[in-house]
Amino acid sequence: MGAIKVHEFTTVDGVVDAPMWTMEYGFPDDLAASIGALTGSCTGILLGRQTFEMFAPAWSTRTVEDDEGAPFFNDTRKYVVSSTLTDAESVWRNSTVVGGYSADRIRALKDEVDGGLYVSGSARLVRALLADGLVDELHLYVYPLAVGTGIRLFPEGTSQPLALLGAESLSNGVAHLTYGPAAG
Repeated sequence: MGAIKVHEFTTVDGVVDAPMWTMEYGFPDDLAASIGALTGSCTGILLGRQTFEMFAPAWSTRTVEDDEGAPFFNDTRKYVVSSTLTDAESVWRNSTVVGGYSADRIRALKDEVDGGLYVSGSARLVRALLADGLVDELHLYVYPLAVGTGIRLFPEGTSQPLALLGAESLSNGVAHLTYGPAAG
C-alpha cells in the first residue's frame, strides 16, 4: 500500500501559486537532497491537470545532464486527476488519466501502488486530498517572504489539524516542515 507524499513550495503567508519567488533563493545542495529523499521514496506521481500541463513541457525534454531530477519525473508512472484530459500519454510518457477527482479512486490507487505517490503543486487536488484524509505526509518548503496575494493551500475558512513530523532548516533560509494527519 502506498502513501501520498505532498511537496509544496510556499511563502510564510501560505501562497503556493506558481513559485517564481523561489528563484532568488537558489537551489542549494541541501534543498536538492531533501526533495531527492522525498522523491526517492516514491514510485508514482499524482498530479492535477493544471500542474501536469505545466510540468509536461518543462520536464519531458530534460535529461539527467540538465537536471538530476529528470529521470524521476520522466521515468516514473504519472497519474493525472482530470475530468477533461483524455490522453496524457501522448503529452508525456508514462502518464495515465485516472478521471475526475474521487476519494475512492485515490484510495484504490494508494492500495495498487507499492511505495509512495509524490504530489507537487496541484493545489486544488491537494486541498481535496487533505479534506478526505488522504495525505500521509505534507512537506512544506516555507520560503522566508510574504507576497500578500496568490493561491493559498489553505484558503480562508479552512480548518485542518495536522501533526508535526519533522522540521529542517536549509542553507538558503527555507524551512522544510513535514506534517502528517493529526491524531484523532
